[in-house]
Amino acid sequence: MITQQPSDITVSQLFEAYYDCRRHKRNTASALEFEMALENNLMDLLAELQAGTWMPGPATVFAITRPRPREVWAAQFRDRIVHHLVYRAVNPLFEPAFIADSCACIKGRGTLYGAERLHRHLRSATENWSKPAFYLKADIANFFGSIRHADLFAMLARRITDPTMLDLCRKLVFQDVRQGAIVKDGAGTLALVPPHKSLFQVPPGIGLPIGNLSSQFFANVYLDGLDQTIKRRLGMRHYVRYVDDMVMIHPEPKALLAAADAIRDHLAGIGLKLAEHKTFVAPVAKGVDFVGHVIRPHRRQGRPRTHRAALRRLMEIPAEDFMPSCNSYLGLFRHGGSRNQIIALARIALRRRHWVAADLTKVGGRRIHTPRTSS
Repeated sequence: MITQQPSDITVSQLFEAYYDCRRHKRNTASALEFEMALENNLMDLLAELQAGTWMPGPATVFAITRPRPREVWAAQFRDRIVHHLVYRAVNPLFEPAFIADSCACIKGRGTLYGAERLHRHLRSATENWSKPAFYLKADIANFFGSIRHADLFAMLARRITDPTMLDLCRKLVFQDVRQGAIVKDGAGTLALVPPHKSLFQVPPGIGLPIGNLSSQFFANVYLDGLDQTIKRRLGMRHYVRYVDDMVMIHPEPKALLAAADAIRDHLAGIGLKLAEHKTFVAPVAKGVDFVGHVIRPHRRQGRPRTHRAALRRLMEIPAEDFMPSCNSYLGLFRHGGSRNQIIALARIALRRRHWVAADLTKVGGRRIHTPRTSS
């Protein structure tokens, strides 16, 4: 239990965190259960937070298989409210210092922002594709599973001065999610997760759970020093990072290889290392694959592998789930795909008897065939 004065966390702040937490998830079982006694549940949570007695409860762990097998750790709904409360309080202390080329878990900086940012850098570095250039593609090996709790907390403590928020961060960072974990593995998918990717296999004091808002935010804090090193010390102007996936562009491949060595040195200091089989230098003219987009001279399209997976899923998905999924894919490829990719999606919609807008931007409900009756 902490001993400082009661926190100035207010009912209003907790309600705002609750509304953030339930956004897009209001109809989930955990959200509905919490809402059944909303005021009592929030007042109980507020009392724990103000007294310093709140502790995160057991997380639920399961595995997803797309795009590849990995563990997902879901915090209890009341704990996710605390994640949002902490994020709202401490994010303003860090986000203004993040470089503009840091993406993910930053408002307005999703995959589309990352792809457009890289496209802009490529055009600048090649003077609108008139000059040759090279790019370094790098990826951090088992990023979330290798983050050291002590190093992360030290980074947070440098800027967070409020003792209550710092204590909540400490509880989130140092929580051993394996203790008392609720395992949901009816389909046996957890066995598909490679051992080096599982938090069950890492030593104590290492690894953040994938699936929490706090983990995504903490990841940006953990790699901010790397971003600053690349942009300030190495002087790499053309650089973009999305979580642990990064790309930088330079006219000279030797400069990129030297930058890769500097990145390895920095990562070694915080317990990370590059995935060497995913780290390489290549000419930008061959196209740069980043955040689901392939950027080539004068054009950008969705990643072919992603498009093939979308087509396969739309062919197999149940009828009741088809329309929202197809519209989602149309939106994705409309922003970063080719017209041929969009047409292929529309053809599947027509095959499954849905109507398609003339501009190929959306699909609607199933067309019902009414047989003609003879008079």
